[in-house]
Amino acid sequence: MYRHMAASPTRGGQPTDNVDVVVTLDEIPRWIDGDFRYSYEIEDPNFPNYHFPDPLASSSGAESSGKVSRFPVDHEVNEKIYLWRGNPWNLEVDAVVNSTNENLDEAQCSPGLHAAAGPGLAEECATLGGCRTGMAKVTNAYDLPARRVIHTVGPKYAVKYHTAAENALSHCYRSCLELLIETGFQSIAMGCIYTEAKNYPREPAAHVAIRTVRRFLEKQKDKITGVVFCLTTTNDTEIYKRLLPLYFPRDKKEEEIAVSKLPADVGDENGETVIDERKIRIKPLPNAKKTNPKPSRASLDVPVSDLGLTRRNSSYLESYLDPAFMSLIKDPDQRRKEQWERTARAQNGFNFAKMLGFGDLGGPALSAAEEYSLHSRYLAKANTLNLSEITEMKILYRGGVDSEGRPVMVVVGAHFLLRCLDLERFVLYVIKEFEPLIQRPFSIVYFHSAASLQVQPDLGFMRRLQQILGRKCQRNLHAIYVLHPTFGLKAAILALQVLVDGMVWKKTVYVDRLLQLFRYVPREQLTIPDFVFQHDLEVNGGKGLIVDPRTKYVYHRP
Repeated sequence: MYRHMAASPTRGGQPTDNVDVVVTLDEIPRWIDGDFRYSYEIEDPNFPNYHFPDPLASSSGAESSGKVSRFPVDHEVNEKIYLWRGNPWNLEVDAVVNSTNENLDEAQCSPGLHAAAGPGLAEECATLGGCRTGMAKVTNAYDLPARRVIHTVGPKYAVKYHTAAENALSHCYRSCLELLIETGFQSIAMGCIYTEAKNYPREPAAHVAIRTVRRFLEKQKDKITGVVFCLTTTNDTEIYKRLLPLYFPRDKKEEEIAVSKLPADVGDENGETVIDERKIRIKPLPNAKKTNPKPSRASLDVPVSDLGLTRRNSSYLESYLDPAFMSLIKDPDQRRKEQWERTARAQNGFNFAKMLGFGDLGGPALSAAEEYSLHSRYLAKANTLNLSEITEMKILYRGGVDSEGRPVMVVVGAHFLLRCLDLERFVLYVIKEFEPLIQRPFSIVYFHSAASLQVQPDLGFMRRLQQILGRKCQRNLHAIYVLHPTFGLKAAILALQVLVDGMVWKKTVYVDRLLQLFRYVPREQLTIPDFVFQHDLEVNGGKGLIVDPRTKYVYHRP
């Protein structure tokens, strides 16, 4: 049996381990509540939330001045949003959402649902005849505190069908909300419909979920009293804490800052992704004379009650045929043609970098939306592959933290064996390893010791890798500490500063000795290969250094 729990233990939406505890909607803090705001905006100085920084903490809000917010402040909508850390099965709401498969199998349902609801739920699910992807069906809740269970089937994610997966996921959330209203209920608890088993990238999926709920509440806020986002992992919880202010700003300041933080594509009026190239574009006939056609016989037979609808639809269609209206939207075909022309000019133009042997740096720069889409596709593919053979090469691995607490990624140039490496798989490995780091400020330590003996990638490869990592990586990168740089490496980095991206590569810091590196990154925070110590002793003659052969620590010579 479930029992009710006092409100205090649920402050801030903290999880509870008691599976038989009932939590009412009134006991969950709302998004607009002061205590809830405090718990997510003011950090404990002893445990700073580096990994998931609040996007609204930036001071770049001034950049958004003059732009119209696509998600303005709406207090009436905001007060219907709740965030709960834990399974929805403990919540006393009208309906809870179960993410399942097309057959509504018990083994493929949300963890813990059938154990909490009892055997009756599985028996009723067997009578429903399955459920299609993007759709939803409702059953009784049986032993749960909720009144109903709404079952929905999330999409499988594939890079090739990115837009289709986004729209199917959006339809899952919208179908659940529509079914809630159709059954006469008003409150709902929704977990993450996207799952690891279906390979859906978690942050892009969270964008789809939150914006779909926002768009639905804008139209149906009078019929819904509460939507609870239920999250079972720290990763998902922190992602929602970062993204909710973008779509549900609580004041004008958050609204202004969110303008510059929202993705370029936030969907249509329902939250679904729209591809301009797939729209049907109707243009007026050339040299057509504007006439006043006589009303057809069919229009005279329309009932009086439907005349207003007929006129409205007619004027709506005429607005699309109006050349003045068509000129407001840039033709996607023309835009694609211009993009091809820019690419052709870049490829056929004088490539100074390629002539100097730095690689092909041609091609137009990517927009923020294009970089985001490219990064999402590569990350989704990387999460489906076993890249253990690249891990064993130890080209790239996590270190500790630098002197100011920023996480460190270590790169060993001498381990980069270009002839033995599949560059495409290496790029996927880099994207996967860097993903946890680029969410917050981080540093890179590059050991160039003895790397000049190996063939290194050209600047064209580095430019492509930088585009895939995206602007978040460029923005959060604090410094690149290069140990034992050579003249050739300095020349290559200078070329990167001039020809690729001056903002990123000007963060390079050259250090000639390990002791200099330890000023930035403490020695106990780094796993250093043996040959790096040996190279340091050979290059610097052992001046001022003593190497402990057991621990590999370097000490000042007394």
